Amino acid sequence: MKHEGISRAFRILPTILVYGLFMLMILVWAFPVIWVILTSMKHRTEIFTIPPTIFFTPTLTHYVDALTGNDILPGIVNSFLVATGATIVTLLIAVPAGYAFSRIRFPFRDKLSFFTLIAQMAPPIGLIIPCFLLLNRMRMLDTYTGLIAVHMTLTVPFSIWLMVTYFQDLPSSLEEAAMLDGVSPFNTFLKVVLPNAWGGIGVTAIFAFIESWNEFLYAVVLTGSNTKTAPVAIFGFLAAEESRWGPFTATGVMIMAPVIVVALIAQRHIVKGMTMGATKG
Repeated sequence: MKHEGISRAFRILPTILVYGLFMLMILVWAFPVIWVILTSMKHRTEIFTIPPTIFFTPTLTHYVDALTGNDILPGIVNSFLVATGATIVTLLIAVPAGYAFSRIRFPFRDKLSFFTLIAQMAPPIGLIIPCFLLLNRMRMLDTYTGLIAVHMTLTVPFSIWLMVTYFQDLPSSLEEAAMLDGVSPFNTFLKVVLPNAWGGIGVTAIFAFIESWNEFLYAVVLTGSNTKTAPVAIFGFLAAEESRWGPFTATGVMIMAPVIVVALIAQRHIVKGMTMGATKG
């Protein structure tokens, strides 16, 4: 009995270690988020208290200050417009491109697919000056269209790759059956493929939205007072004379919130879309 207990302990030890490691990883990831949320609800004097206060009376003063100054509210609106526009245009390009790469044979297909992945590896810092010069020549600096176009260099390559892998996992039997019934290739894609690809489209949309919503480097260089996004506007609270950490963290929470809400709302639809891709026997 004693040996059985020892052997059983050795059998469950790896499971305990794995769960412990996962809990540690979750804690490391969640700690900064929790800290920002708590700091955003502390009074100004409590933010700098050492040791930090865990129990305190919450206040929404910093949220009011953030929304009434430093162009935060217009920045959030601008971020939403740019992220939504970039997501829509990215899907219009990535979905048909992903289907073409995965289903259609055409010259230089493999080379073009490889070039798409290479484009994703280009560092944004190396593209800032060319993008600035190009948008300046086209009179598109400080415009929604210009920023959306630049954000697409970040969202489109990886989105195409996501859709290629998703379409490759979808069975082709439904498409073949539709073509045997005389359905055109375009209608097959529109009425047969897309309804079974909502899971992949949802994942791609979330990726594109988050990537554009959080982008800072291009936005700080290519925008001005008209199209300044929230990640740029938030730094108005940090100054050499005084850094207003309360409104700064409150704005950070407001920037994180839409991303979390989008992911939670879309989760059910993504799972539903994935199950719709099954082929009946």
